[in-house]
Amino acid sequence: MFLIVGLGNPEKKYEKTFHNMGFLAVGDCAEMLGAKFKKKECEASVAEGYIGGEKIILARPVTYMNASGRAVKQLAAKYKISPRELVVLYDDYDLPKGHVRVRPSGSAGTHNGMRSVIAELGYSDFARVRIGIRDLDAQIPLLDYVLSEVRREDYELFTSACHRAADAALALAKGENVDIVMTKYNG
Repeated sequence: MFLIVGLGNPEKKYEKTFHNMGFLAVGDCAEMLGAKFKKKECEASVAEGYIGGEKIILARPVTYMNASGRAVKQLAAKYKISPRELVVLYDDYDLPKGHVRVRPSGSAGTHNGMRSVIAELGYSDFARVRIGIRDLDAQIPLLDYVLSEVRREDYELFTSACHRAADAALALAKGENVDIVMTKYNG
């Protein structure tokens, strides 16, 4: 079994914001697996799919970004997910817009949602797929920026980045070596 979590905010008003890249990417995972977000459990909207007969749980926490860890912890406990069976997808201001970066572990950096996940789980040695959102032309405070909508001229760039992030997460769920996935998707 594998758990893939996309971080974001549940309300429609946040749907097209930079902070919802994780939600968009896990939505791409669901589409690729033919899964639908039909049920609510563990403070998350959940879909189930399969890869080679193995169940893949896809989740979007409904706790809002800064409390995402609550849902991840509950899901990991319910499904008995080990750190090696978890992938978290999320936006990252520390990466240039449109870049994707896969890592086998790491810190939360400047991301409050990841800070919550790490604090609730009590460990950080799980895979993460980060989607870069930094725009050097944007001259607004970070909080305002991450909650702003993606500009129309950047929509295709972020759609492509979310799709690549979803591909990377599913490659990890298929059991591909993280070093190979990093080589293929980072950049």
